Amino acid sequence: MVHGDLTVDVQVDREAVVAWGARHLRDLPWRKTRDPWAVLVSEVMAQQTQVDRVIPYYEAFLGRFPHPTACATAPTSAVLYLWSGLGYNKRAVNLHRCARAIVADHGGRVPDNLDALLALPGIGPYTARAVLAFAFEQPVGVVDTNVGRVLARWAGRPLQPKEAQLLADDLVPPRRRWLWNQAVMELGATVCARRSPDCSTCPVAKGCAWSRVGQAAPDPADGSAGVGTGQSRFAGSDRQGRGRLVAALRNSPVAREALADVMGWPDDPARAERVARGVVADGLAERRGGVWSLPDNP
Repeated sequence: MVHGDLTVDVQVDREAVVAWGARHLRDLPWRKTRDPWAVLVSEVMAQQTQVDRVIPYYEAFLGRFPHPTACATAPTSAVLYLWSGLGYNKRAVNLHRCARAIVADHGGRVPDNLDALLALPGIGPYTARAVLAFAFEQPVGVVDTNVGRVLARWAGRPLQPKEAQLLADDLVPPRRRWLWNQAVMELGATVCARRSPDCSTCPVAKGCAWSRVGQAAPDPADGSAGVGTGQSRFAGSDRQGRGRLVAALRNSPVAREALADVMGWPDDPARAERVARGVVADGLAERRGGVWSLPDNP
């Protein structure tokens, strides 16, 4: 496949991938809908979070906020309450901001074109294309960590971001686009896994460059576009302190003199205040005088 000066040689039986997907996709609730808002919610929640953890939050969130208008008209604190325990709370604030932009700029309907989706708060290239592929079934490829790993192994070498996206787009078949994208993602999650990939059960192992050389080192997925590098240590991190503060604020406001204890740094109040300022800047809290609380803006 050639795009100007980009060449990616991949020979994959797309029908075999689609057929495998039809038999092996996990039964996930967001795979039963084409509602763009529900798809968007699922994609935001699934960022850096295992799908089994996401399911109850997804169902509770849509039960309370079944459409963008319901979310947009609620206070930020209500969104944060439903997010409690899911982690990466900034995603909740971004989703709330996104809902408000959808209502203000698109009449309450999730847009169906790439530029408009990318203009929404907190929506990046993967999430925008996932909405197009999974809600509107448009002919675009999605490249998350799992897909990026599969594409690199099929190609037999690490891919640059533009290469990976062009390859993903090129491989989408003219029919059954939704199933194709879901199947490639599922392959990466369950068969072409980061560790111990099982080529014996892969429907296209014969067309995979890395499989043909017996999974010889180095793994082409290492350093390839879309493939995550893992999170830094959580224990003792600023992220942990941020999470503790937001969790405490769900119960009651926090005064300045209690801030360091609440965030787990009783001997470092300067650090606590610095990190708390970031929490406010990200829209996760507000400060009035010497007291922090959840944002209650409509």
